Amino acid sequence: MGKSTVTVNLAVALARQGASVAILDADVYGFSVPSMLGIDRPPVLLGDLLVPPVAHGVRCISMGFFVDDDQAVMWRGPMLHKALEQFLVDVHWGKPDFLMLDLPPGTGDVAMSIAQFVPRAEVLVVTTPQVAAERVAQRAAVLARQLRLPVRGVVENQSWFTGDDGKRYELFGHGGGETLAKSLGVALLGQIPFLTTLRQAGDSGVPVAVSDPEGEAGRAFASLAERVVALGPGRVYRSELSIG
Repeated sequence: MGKSTVTVNLAVALARQGASVAILDADVYGFSVPSMLGIDRPPVLLGDLLVPPVAHGVRCISMGFFVDDDQAVMWRGPMLHKALEQFLVDVHWGKPDFLMLDLPPGTGDVAMSIAQFVPRAEVLVVTTPQVAAERVAQRAAVLARQLRLPVRGVVENQSWFTGDDGKRYELFGHGGGETLAKSLGVALLGQIPFLTTLRQAGDSGVPVAVSDPEGEAGRAFASLAERVVALGPGRVYRSELSIG
């Protein structure tokens, strides 16, 4: 839950730390990244390539640029597959340090297409503390490994709410992220608090990593970004070993 919020704020936090960052909003049915970034202009066509718009230092391509907000996308697998291919091939991404893909929930066509198109992709699993969410996230992680995509870590969203009294209240339970990380044999990279400011920031188009970087959530995303950078690539590819 909240994976788009995590994706957007992590991307912005990485950009604020000096990385070149782009997002492919691969949640074709439930696109939300452009509005969360506050982008209200479409990509620019340059020759045969689309140049993605930029907000808060993050480039973005999404189905949201090509359909109205109130329009339902009713596509079967082959159409999804083709759209994702075009988003990857027909877009001038440049050479970002991080190309982040916000995937839809579950284990459907999009995840399998991404494994085919981006075989070097690595996966961060977003979950929430409750057991039910942890089990759903675990299935997504298992699919990633079946597709030979390395799972690099777990992010627990909505971990706690800090009341006016300064106490932390674990509204959605405790330990789901840690349990999932242990079962997958990876690190729990970060825990993101459950705050009204996160929702308000997403609605306004100014992510909390920008609007309140020194707040509780902003600091959590900055720490998460640092840990993601520290991970480094899971697999190193050397161009001189390529077969032409």
